[in-house]
Amino acid sequence: MPSFEVDRRFCGPPKSGNGGYVAGRLASFLEVDGPVAVRLFSPPALGKALEVLAIDGGVGLFDGETTVAQARTVELSIEPPTPPSFADARDAAKRFRGFEERVFPGCFVCGFERQEGDGLRIFPGDTQADGLFAAPWTPDASLAVENGGCVPPEFIWAALDCPGAFAFPQPEGKIILLGEMQVELLGDVELGEPCVLTSWKIGQSGRKHMTGSAIYGADGTCRGVAQGLWIEIEPDAVPRS
Repeated sequence: MPSFEVDRRFCGPPKSGNGGYVAGRLASFLEVDGPVAVRLFSPPALGKALEVLAIDGGVGLFDGETTVAQARTVELSIEPPTPPSFADARDAAKRFRGFEERVFPGCFVCGFERQEGDGLRIFPGDTQADGLFAAPWTPDASLAVENGGCVPPEFIWAALDCPGAFAFPQPEGKIILLGEMQVELLGDVELGEPCVLTSWKIGQSGRKHMTGSAIYGADGTCRGVAQGLWIEIEPDAVPRS
């Protein structure tokens, strides 16, 4: 029975795994080339073996009797807007609202309290052009594993995750958590390659928000796209310590 642990380095909220990273880890067990959807049902525990089991239509991730997530193949049709340049994305990152909101400042992906070589430090800010948000990102050597000079897929999933949470205004008195992520990886990203991440709002229904995100390599080609479903919840529903 396969299993994996989410290292504490890869947290989102302080006590649970980053949704995109965990979704990417689970998606790899499907061993498919096309788009994959991962729905998250409960916070992924840190530093604990989580079991991967075959389920009808895909694979599931379990913490004992608790369903953490489920992955399945999906059809994904999403057309990302034209991305800004790396320099313009760097300028947009100065307007990252997370610097002031400080919702999850220790998040592996968007946490500004994480140091270089530890967190991804992706800070999407408003490009001031048609609701598009963008951030620069150059993946570092700390992400290297056995697949040579390419960024492992779970880190691309993670990089595509958090930008969506900043593509719409922060709901007053609530926090936002990822409910589902649909991703199609379109090409490799090299370690040390200057990339641009973009995100944008697709729609909203009550406390659910739909967003898109994309990653572009140094040559401007799109290397991956994602559609995220975000859910508003009460702040005290997420353990902080």
